[in-house]
Formats: sequence, structure tokens, C-alpha cells
Amino acid sequence: MMTITVPASSANLGPGFDSLGLALTLPLTVTVLGPSEHWLVDHPYGPTVPNDADNLIVKSALTVADLPAQHLGVTSDVPLARGLGSSAQAIVAGLILGHQLAGSDFTKAELLAEATALEGHPDNVAPAIFGGLQLTTQHQQRLSQSSLPLPGDLVALTVIPQQTLSTAAARAALPKELPYQTAVQASQNLAALVAACFQQDQRGFQQLVESDCLHEPYRQPLAPDFALIRDLAHNQGFYGTYLSGAGPTSITLLPLLDAQALAELLKENDPDANIQILQIDTAGYQVKTE
Repeated sequence: MMTITVPASSANLGPGFDSLGLALTLPLTVTVLGPSEHWLVDHPYGPTVPNDADNLIVKSALTVADLPAQHLGVTSDVPLARGLGSSAQAIVAGLILGHQLAGSDFTKAELLAEATALEGHPDNVAPAIFGGLQLTTQHQQRLSQSSLPLPGDLVALTVIPQQTLSTAAARAALPKELPYQTAVQASQNLAALVAACFQQDQRGFQQLVESDCLHEPYRQPLAPDFALIRDLAHNQGFYGTYLSGAGPTSITLLPLLDAQALAELLKENDPDANIQILQIDTAGYQVKTE
């Protein structure tokens, strides 16, 4: 029996639009239960997600090779369409499954290229593969990935709304043009954030995470709780809140004790809120065979 585990991921981290991604300990697990007459995927997502060869995990696996059908068991607490990289998880898991079943060797760099080709951009798939904080760039046929040292001992205070938000709707909210000065500021903010990582400047990093000017100002109406969460954090002296991926999930990066204090405050404000304190996953995907 083979089990593949892939962490969740949070993209953008403020000014790192389509280039930064962070792996989180909210895994997707795929277990190969054995051969089957046809592809069968037991998963927790209900009838709207295919449980046959049209499942994204299976479709990704079949891009590797023409594989014999399998019975798969999938477990995950990652909600769909919330900005936590659920599609990237499925694609990475499927590609690994395909290579394992086909008996083909692959490197993480090759896996990144394959996953990016299916996902469309690398910011979520890179942390799912490598773990930690990843900086990626993609220009024409050139794809690059670098691991950044996350400053301090930070955790991710994650607030997951009930409503979903499709990537298409989030993309549609973005302007088609930006003022030149805005583009310059965005470039400076990302460069400063990367520098804060290498300088291990935790406070500077937390403040720079909130410096986006490319997507958050336009997507805030699609995530109505986001501004309130950031304001409540600021009132307690906490920084590091950003819109995870396309949203609507918000994440605040801060030390564990601060995260626990802010979580209690957010619970008082909204007792029904889905609040989770997640660790940073530093390992990336894992494969176990028995």
C-alpha cells in the first residue's frame, strides 16, 4: 500500500503576487488501496467532485502514463476554493501517483515543471513540493524556484470563511492596467520582503506582508471579513495579515503565543468562525510504502 501526503499552500503573502507561496500543515493524503476495474476515488468532498477518472488527482496521474485503474482513498481537511491550494495539492499528488505507479524516476525540479504546466502558475505547487517559503518566477519557458528562510518562529493563524471564491472571480476583480508608480512600489515591496527573510527581520517581514498594492485592494470586497481581521490584529499590535491566494481565507503570520491571543479575540468577535493555527510545513510532499 502506498500513501502520498501533500501539504496545503498559501500564495502571494501580500506583495508576492503570483510568486510567493508558503506550505502549511493541512495535508491532503492519497492512499492506493489496490487495483480496480475502473478508477475509483473515495473522497470527502461530496458529489460535486468526481470520484472516477475525471477526478483531478487521476487526471494528473494519467498525464504521466497510461496507468492501470486503481482504487484511491483521499482524506483532507482543506476546503475547496478558499485560497489554500487545494487544486495544487491534487495536481502534485496525482503526478507523484503517476510516477510511482509507472515506476519512473523524477526530480523535484521536474515535478515542479509538470505541476506548473497543469496548474498554470507555480506559486502554490512549489511549496507543496519543496515545503517552506518558496519564491518562484515564470517567464516564457523559463521556470525558477528558490527557498527563502522564513524569519522567526512563525505560525499561520488561518481564518477560513464559509463562502467559496473561485479563482476566475478573483482574477476578474483585478484591474487590467496599473499606474506606473504602483508597479514600482510593488517591485520595491517584494524586494524588501525577500531581504527581510535573509536578514531574519521578523517585524519588518510581518509589516511588509501587509504592503500589497496589486491584488488585495481589489479583492477585499470579495472577502468582507479580511479588513476587520487586520484591524483587530492591529489594535493588539499584531501585524502580518494577508489574503491567502485569491482568498477569501485570511492568514496572519506571527509567533505562537501571539497567534493564540489573536485567535481568542477573533473567536469573541465571531464564535462561529473557522479559525486554525497551522504550523509551517518544511518537508513538502511525502511518499510512504508498506
